[in-house]
Amino acid sequence: MQPQEIVAVLNTSPDTVELLRTSLERAGFSVVTGMIHDIRDGRLDLDALVRQHDPAVIVWDIAVPYERQWQFFKQIKESQTCGRCRFVLTTTNVREVTRVAGPQQNLHEIVGKPYDLAQVVRAVKETARERPTR
Repeated sequence: MQPQEIVAVLNTSPDTVELLRTSLERAGFSVVTGMIHDIRDGRLDLDALVRQHDPAVIVWDIAVPYERQWQFFKQIKESQTCGRCRFVLTTTNVREVTRVAGPQQNLHEIVGKPYDLAQVVRAVKETARERPTR
């Protein structure tokens, strides 16, 4: 039996974290979760989470204010630990995040709210398949 791929779900809403966790577990993934504000405030060590769980995909939410949240995400994405991670982004405003982000690197898809859970699961599956071997 093949081990389940791990997905990290990091969001600003506990309800959304639970919704995504449930959907991804039903699709066969093992899920670890966290709150983005806990990472930003230092209560959750994202580097430790990534080293411990080695997620195939990180589902990350970009909330308002988009520019500040994008800059924080960009720092995370460019860190030594997360630099090789694959990301699927979620947001309330795909157009604005796309504008703020410019040309993306290492992002599979930006999924807007309200979520089409099948779209999120599909994006995670596709992104996990594209994961480079370590």
